[in-house]
Amino acid sequence: MASVAKQKVHDLVYSKKFEFLIMIIILINCVAIGLETYQPTPALTNINFVCLLIYTIEISLRFAVRDSLKGFFTDGWNLFDLFIVVAGYIPEDLFENAGLVAAFRVLRVFRILKLFKTSLELRLIISVMIRSMRALTYNAMVMLIFMYVFAIAGIYLFRLPSPENLPDDQKEQVTAQLQKLYEIAPHSPGNADDPYGTLPEAMFTLLRCMSGDDWTDLRYNLVTASRMNLIPVSPVIITIFHVFWYVFAAFLLINLVVGAVINNYTEIMEAEKKNIQKISDRMKD
Repeated sequence: MASVAKQKVHDLVYSKKFEFLIMIIILINCVAIGLETYQPTPALTNINFVCLLIYTIEISLRFAVRDSLKGFFTDGWNLFDLFIVVAGYIPEDLFENAGLVAAFRVLRVFRILKLFKTSLELRLIISVMIRSMRALTYNAMVMLIFMYVFAIAGIYLFRLPSPENLPDDQKEQVTAQLQKLYEIAPHSPGNADDPYGTLPEAMFTLLRCMSGDDWTDLRYNLVTASRMNLIPVSPVIITIFHVFWYVFAAFLLINLVVGAVINNYTEIMEAEKKNIQKISDRMKD
């Protein structure tokens, strides 16, 4: 009798109707969490608590019909659900620090990610993302190495002079030229530092170029600085440097990442199809 009851509960928990019901609950919870950002009310608090109770029932039922204790706790989705449920029962007034309270409230937002569990296709996409992140380690290393090399080259070529490091007889002249430069070609945005003033700033500048964010404006500003003799390179070098980096980074390095993701997606889809076929063959036997 116990095994029959367990099988019925198993069929219920893993049925399409039950998954659809949980998806509706998650959507209601998502809406309530979003509305709380405007005006928290007791009604929204009660809705969130009821959703939490339903999540607790769901994870309890899945724990009850588990194949094995090890299999349950080695499933990443089960661990994620446990984290969501346990975090939901921690009272906010337990923390005195306002920053900790804010961080704790952010944890509730992760309930929205439970939507990924309700659909096989969404779970496959998440699996592709996780597998791609593992496989892209060397791609990221290659990207960082090239970015580091170009950043150092950019500092030597395009860094604007600092009046503090100049002799007194040149300080006033350079300061006046810099002020004129900022009037003609101000940084974008206006409170930005010298794009190639430091190594971190230079690497961030190259990242901006990769995304296509105002990289042409950056080139125009540097050309103006070159014509004012504030940097020791010609406009041609400035143009070649930035065009080459944009083409190299945006069309080669990023496409390497896209190619790796597509390859992982294909492999995971083929593996999933084989698993479905195996299950289908077993049911026929």
